[in-house]
Amino acid sequence: MKKLEGKVAVVTGGAMGNGLGIVNVFLKYGAKVAILDYSEKLTETVENLKNNGQEVLGYEVDIRDYQKVKEAVEDIKNKYGKIDILINNAGVCRLEKFMDMDDNLRDFHFDINIKGTWNVTKACLPYIKETKNGSIVNLSSVTGPMVADSGEVAYATTKSAILGFTKSLAAELVEEGIRVNAIMPGYIMTPMVEGMANETDKNNPKAVVEGIAKGIPMKRLGTIEELGELAAFLASDESSYITAQGIVIDGGSTLPETMTMGV
Repeated sequence: MKKLEGKVAVVTGGAMGNGLGIVNVFLKYGAKVAILDYSEKLTETVENLKNNGQEVLGYEVDIRDYQKVKEAVEDIKNKYGKIDILINNAGVCRLEKFMDMDDNLRDFHFDINIKGTWNVTKACLPYIKETKNGSIVNLSSVTGPMVADSGEVAYATTKSAILGFTKSLAAELVEEGIRVNAIMPGYIMTPMVEGMANETDKNNPKAVVEGIAKGIPMKRLGTIEELGELAAFLASDESSYITAQGIVIDGGSTLPETMTMGV
């Protein structure tokens, strides 16, 4: 029996990037998956998965809109009969120095990364509670809780908040059989990273990515499938004694004390 067989998972931001990696791995392990996303890639992603014989639903939803989220989640419950797993993956990052950032860009980060996660969790939780054995996995980051670069102040703030959200919610739900954990990625090769590289150096974004890889002990960025495997582990009974944790997946990028010292 596959480790997620019979499980129903809701994945936000599952149309591309880390979310798509999670969706693909969950399907591999037998889960039924519903994607909440408002990317233009959603329709294409869902059609491709269905054409490959996969059990998947797609909902074009802006997670900032609680009522729309609630309607989508209710439809998922009606179609699949239950919700076992929630993966709060959807998130955004735009680089801007603190004093140059206007309130709209600040709120763009806060509303999607924090309030969106809050909205989806609030909508899904009543159904996850019914399982008595549910799992919530939130996408935090090493950025904020552990490290940060210039221009990431809004993103870092939100990802630190998600780690706090994870721990407090885990404490609240542990007696109801629900585990809540966070994944803290370093650099995974995603459209978000490509966009940040382009913001850093529009003339040569490839050099930015290559520079990132040089600073990682494993000398490469992670893959969306590797992140998906971690999410599947945390969502499955294999991690039944793990809750309230932030699990780092970064190829060792937070390991070096310096870039020059050592033998």
